[in-house]
Amino acid sequence: MAVATGHVVLSDLEKRFDDVAVVRGIDLDIASGEFFSLLGPSGCGKTTTLRIIGGFERPDRGSVWIDGEEVTDLAPEHRPVNTVFQSYALFPHLTVERNVAFGLRFQKVSTDEVATRVARALDLVELGGLEGRRPHQLSGGQQQRVALARALILEPRVLLLDEPLGALDARLRKALQVELRSLQQAIGITFVYVTHDQEEALTMSDRLAVMDEGRLVQVGTPREVYEEPIDGSVADFLGVANLLDVEHLGGGRIQVGDRVLRATGDGPVGRCRVVIRPERVRLVEGEPDNGLPVVVERRVFTGATTQVHLRSGDLAFHALLANSGGVAGEGATHAEMPVDALRLLAS
Repeated sequence: MAVATGHVVLSDLEKRFDDVAVVRGIDLDIASGEFFSLLGPSGCGKTTTLRIIGGFERPDRGSVWIDGEEVTDLAPEHRPVNTVFQSYALFPHLTVERNVAFGLRFQKVSTDEVATRVARALDLVELGGLEGRRPHQLSGGQQQRVALARALILEPRVLLLDEPLGALDARLRKALQVELRSLQQAIGITFVYVTHDQEEALTMSDRLAVMDEGRLVQVGTPREVYEEPIDGSVADFLGVANLLDVEHLGGGRIQVGDRVLRATGDGPVGRCRVVIRPERVRLVEGEPDNGLPVVVERRVFTGATTQVHLRSGDLAFHALLANSGGVAGEGATHAEMPVDALRLLAS
């Protein structure tokens, strides 16, 4: 399968349903061959944005461009995109082979070429040998792969995926996350992926956009958005976070009780919040360079890790420690908070 281009540009998109704006002022540039995720809670506008790219919804304002061509007014079948939905939408009476080949019936393709392209698509998703089965004879993961093969056989420049793993159990989801990412890297097609699952977005994406109330809140690589959240909503949504109310004295110095600590990032002078991920909190004996005295209130064993719930004066927060034998945090008197891990938030 040829490597596609698939450069997607969204310009000032807005979409309203009745009096409700579900997409508001979205500007986004998705690079060719990128695995890009739209992440956010239910109702944030991510699926509507995906449907606008696919042509299933028309924006009230703004434009959609693919490889330098405006496609805003084109019907879905005239855009160089294809979509994989959460429901898979397989035809129950058709075999795997005929489900995958279905889209080619609308193209002038010879019988031999259809067979070649079906075999290639099924090999890509590792379903060779299952051509004669029907959907009810397949597992949920296999059905998802058939839906992928049916979309890929049309060789789109952009593949849109609307929570395609949402109907699968947790174990299978994790396995298919890795497979789907490897497939995308192998074929080079631009993937635009919608999910509300933070771990899924972090695991699979080259970049992601966190959405809320129809707007893009933050766009960046998974590491950037996780480690450098722009505000408390992103920090809280994307993984587990300690959000602490502090006094910013300026220059990255924060007042926490009777202690002055150092933090990174930008935040207003005066009352503000800082974030530190629990896995970056270190429990130590003796006073660290940047940290607080703590009392261990309780420990929650979760298998590979232990959540250690801490209190320092009026502040309650927790650390996440790997289980390596012994009692997590035993003997600790202070929580060390590395400067690069303690970040000021804009709001």
